Amino acid sequence: MQHLLSLFDLTAGDLHSLLATANVLKARLAAGDRPPVLERRVLALLFEKPSFRTRVSFETGMSQLGGSSLFLGDDVGWGKRESASDFTQVLGQFVDAVVCRAKSHAKAEQLARYNSLPVINGLTDLCHPCQALADVMTVHGAFGTVAGKHLAFVGDGNNVAQSLALICAMLDMRFTLSCPAEYEMDAEWLERIFKLYPSAAIECIADAKVAVASADAIYTDVWTSMGQEAEMAERRKAFSAYQVNGQLMAIAPNHARVLHCLPAVRGEEITDEVIDSAQSDVIQQAGNRMHAQKGLLVWLLNRGWIEQNVTDSAF
Repeated sequence: MQHLLSLFDLTAGDLHSLLATANVLKARLAAGDRPPVLERRVLALLFEKPSFRTRVSFETGMSQLGGSSLFLGDDVGWGKRESASDFTQVLGQFVDAVVCRAKSHAKAEQLARYNSLPVINGLTDLCHPCQALADVMTVHGAFGTVAGKHLAFVGDGNNVAQSLALICAMLDMRFTLSCPAEYEMDAEWLERIFKLYPSAAIECIADAKVAVASADAIYTDVWTSMGQEAEMAERRKAFSAYQVNGQLMAIAPNHARVLHCLPAVRGEEITDEVIDSAQSDVIQQAGNRMHAQKGLLVWLLNRGWIEQNVTDSAF
């Protein structure tokens, strides 16, 4: 059974096929065409954490593909009222795939272990693969290619940064993380990337000015994620030199695009003048969540349609 718990579950070829499918579906939607590729399929959204973009993009995308979705919140008792194996196997009797937004990556892995249907990671503490898919779609849309492009992430080496480092390795992009030393990415995660992609261009540079000097895309995220509220004051102090503002953007190439996975704390990790500037692709990036996830859903549930309607040249 094919799952997407992290981008490690895909080969580079899988990734290109999925993203090409997303681009084809996005273009067809823009032309007013909504092919019922997943007609009568049902997607479950099993969420432990609050969500705006992930929930709405998956629900809307599934509807556009001719299917339907069910939102399952805390009331279903996941991990509380019955054993994980009972809950998961019963859920698999009702739906065709499940998106899991969990507090711990172990819970997503547990869901996949007992499930006979595709499990998609909609966010865990370890990684955020669906966000990374949308991010590289956005870079591709801005430049017409991703190979050789340089993405600089200014901020915490968190779940988003880790997925970006991996997807950049898979697509021959350069990835730079700029953060304080104690907030770098997980060492085991990086070791796994380099084991699969020995030539990956991944680096960590403490000085944000150096990191963005040759960047094609400059990405940032909140300094304090959900569940880290107790560290807020400490993190604000640690990241005070890592704000993406006008002064930092002046060092970057003129063509550089600005990315943020949202929600943003304006005036903290990014300023209004940057996130609202002509260089910002943040809104398009959010929109690409739906398109990327539509490509993912079709790739998981109807690969025959891809073989008949999509060529690799689409991405």
